[in-house]
Amino acid sequence: MPAPRRLAVVLPLLLAAAAPAAPPDPQTAARARMVAEQIAARGVTEPRVLSALRLVERHRFVPEAVRADAYADRPLPIGQGQTISQPYIVALMTELAAVRPGARVLEVGTGSGYQAAVLSLLAGEVYTIEIVAPLAEEARERLARLGYANVTVRAGDGYRGWPERAPFDAILVTAAPPEIPEPLLRQLAPGGRLVAPVGPEGGAQQLLVVERTPGGLTRRTVLPVRFVPMTGEAQRRH
Repeated sequence: MPAPRRLAVVLPLLLAAAAPAAPPDPQTAARARMVAEQIAARGVTEPRVLSALRLVERHRFVPEAVRADAYADRPLPIGQGQTISQPYIVALMTELAAVRPGARVLEVGTGSGYQAAVLSLLAGEVYTIEIVAPLAEEARERLARLGYANVTVRAGDGYRGWPERAPFDAILVTAAPPEIPEPLLRQLAPGGRLVAPVGPEGGAQQLLVVERTPGGLTRRTVLPVRFVPMTGEAQRRH
């Protein structure tokens, strides 16, 4: 009876083809718009960075009260007087850091863990320090729960970096010191880049890129920015 067997195979295929497609995930669509309209449209072009921004679920890194604005073009409060940076700034700093596959990266200023999550998709190891202990603990739990296994979180003052894990191929500072801490510069590997906002709270801050070249450290200014201040030893030394 060959015909009935063919019919038995074809009928489920026809039913599957006729079934309505699952509705698109609104958060996935929001991330795609964020990357296209806020990031790529402003000149961030590195494919790996754009891919990471599409994949990391930013809405999971902000409080419930502001979750509806997770993909908006602005920073958002995350508690303890701190903020999660504007998506474009996260993308720009990540691109400027030029993180290579397998790289060892240091972040100073974990916040909610969003920047660390983006870096984790690009690097081999990410070490991140947060001076506000409750935020550090929340970020550690959140990153572990979401599966970012190559991120290590430490609560403490990031001014002196993480010397036992140095040198780092990239260092990102996500709060503004009055000047770049010397210990961080010493922990930058040859060919590595440090990206940091520098300047006084409420005053003129500039996003800087420092690179360790065979001839020494080079610095360049990228654009004016406004970040929360780097607290702790960075302020006491100023």
